[in-house]
Amino acid sequence: MMNDMKQIKHHLTEPLLMGYAAGTLPEAFNLVVATHITMCDDCRAALAGYDAVGGEIMLSNDAVTVAEDALAATMAMIDSGFGAENPAPVRTQNTVFPGPLQDYVKGDLDNLKWRKVGGGVSQMVLKTSRDASVRLLRIPAGTAMPDHGHRGTELTLVLQGAFMDEHDRFGAGDVEVANEDMHHTPVAEAGMDCICLAASDAPLRFNGIIPRLAQRFIGI
Repeated sequence: MMNDMKQIKHHLTEPLLMGYAAGTLPEAFNLVVATHITMCDDCRAALAGYDAVGGEIMLSNDAVTVAEDALAATMAMIDSGFGAENPAPVRTQNTVFPGPLQDYVKGDLDNLKWRKVGGGVSQMVLKTSRDASVRLLRIPAGTAMPDHGHRGTELTLVLQGAFMDEHDRFGAGDVEVANEDMHHTPVAEAGMDCICLAASDAPLRFNGIIPRLAQRFIGI
């Protein structure tokens, strides 16, 4: 995957990094965070700091008693090949999808089962826990997404290409964090389709009647 990490200008927020380190984020958000930190040196370093703090907190807590045979039981599970029925997928080097995302996508850009959602835009919903949803979006170059707001939090990570909205430009590796106060109309830049990974914990709020009618069928 071709990506100049020095070009990343929009990073994860401290609450997101802390939540990821503490294991309190929804699975969909975890996927966006894990994918971004494989692309971003700065956020990866920041996460290491939060992990270190978490380790110190654990060490300062009182010891927890475990069963006497806990270690033996764990080793027995390893010896029996526990988890071997779900081997790690083969990761392709020349792909737009970083490692954490390949675990969910299990394919490459052109052989995925994209679903048209209108205006030339396609999506692929990824299977995660129900507390939030996550999808891949493929926005043709020069195409605008419907004008919308948010009922909760939405994380949008650019994997390929770039988009602009009323607030800024977001290129490969950038992540936009939107909340209830944000209203925007993202437009993919010319020259290359924009591929994004978007996670949200609540449905979007569309202004147009057609997107609102289609919303129940496309699950955004």
